[in-house]
Amino acid sequence: MNRVDPFLKWPGGKRWIVTFLQKYIEPTKIDNYFEPFLGGGAVFFGFELNRSILSDKNEQLINTYKIVKENPDELICAIKKIDIDKNTYYKIRDTIFESEIDKAASFIYLNRLAFGGMYRVNQKGKFNVPFGGDGRSTNLLWEKDIIKLASKKLLNTELHTRDFNDSLSIAKKGDLVFCDPPYTVCHNANGFQRYNENIFGWKDQIKLAQACLSASEKGVKIIVSNAAHESIKNLYYPNVPLIVNRYSGLSKIPKSRKKIDEYLFLFNV
Repeated sequence: MNRVDPFLKWPGGKRWIVTFLQKYIEPTKIDNYFEPFLGGGAVFFGFELNRSILSDKNEQLINTYKIVKENPDELICAIKKIDIDKNTYYKIRDTIFESEIDKAASFIYLNRLAFGGMYRVNQKGKFNVPFGGDGRSTNLLWEKDIIKLASKKLLNTELHTRDFNDSLSIAKKGDLVFCDPPYTVCHNANGFQRYNENIFGWKDQIKLAQACLSASEKGVKIIVSNAAHESIKNLYYPNVPLIVNRYSGLSKIPKSRKKIDEYLFLFNV
């Protein structure tokens, strides 16, 4: 397994599950790997894959991946020029950049310095996560060659801004699709429901389940990570989920982090 560190920190990121997925992914012959909810890309970066088609509806995110892939040196120079302090953080957060390099540099900068490495936007689509506090830095991105190693890993990929259904509809028998959607469930006790509902609501969950079931009937290999909730389980019936667990990282106090169960649905894997 040729694992590379993701260059982004992402809420709900799947670094923790990569080792668990080894037994399902590594022995499997995969023609094309699809990841339609790219986010931080931890599963993509965690495996050696022949050909990958990576996508997300977040245009800024996909632009950042394209710049990492095609212009890592220019990107690193742009990030290095940005001061690390609270005032600069809010200035960058409020600035609309013109060049694709500067857009990507600001995206990574804000991600590294934001509270909890969160990506959250308001109803106008404006990034609004507060400064994460002193001690945060972007230096590891070049000191540990994180961006350059990610760039090499991305060389044999396609990157698209598109809906998950576009990827699932073109996947064929022999392909593997890993879906890690925002966790919105059919109740109001989900801590991220208000935010997630704006970008991936319950109707989207229904469409995703239907698209996965349809693709699986064509022989497509599919792995879906989702919230451990009865409403989600019912969407994928009769597929019975595996239950995996992690500790929530969205807390400054480690002792207050809660153990969280998640579902893993496997089709043809």
